[in-house]
Amino acid sequence: MSGDLDFHGAKVAIFIDDAILVYRRDDRPDIPFPNMLDLPGGGREGRESGAECVARETFEEFGLRIAIDNFEYVETYPNWRGKGHSALFFVCRLSSDILQDVVFGDEGQDWQAMPVAEYLASDEAVPHLQLRVEACLKT
Repeated sequence: MSGDLDFHGAKVAIFIDDAILVYRRDDRPDIPFPNMLDLPGGGREGRESGAECVARETFEEFGLRIAIDNFEYVETYPNWRGKGHSALFFVCRLSSDILQDVVFGDEGQDWQAMPVAEYLASDEAVPHLQLRVEACLKT
């Protein structure tokens, strides 16, 4: 993905064997999707590419340095707010060895490598991200 594409942010589904890396968002009324399960990612900074965005966010949120080449672009999707720039969605597949390197950041309450089926069935996950994960597993 080029840094020339105009997007507001990016998310990534990091698959670790039959699990997906998630974190529980802070439980504050002033943020979107409080207390829900979220995927790594966030807002774009400067002119970074989508892969650079998810790599930086994954480091900030989980302390994991993942090479940009490991992030596979999946799709551009509409902003969940219904207006504004689009968002990007990526996939990354890693070995379970990476979990020993997690240093959870200061956003969110906790993290886990959750079984994918459990994540997809959860009513606590950010709904539009569940749809993205489900769609990418079907392809």
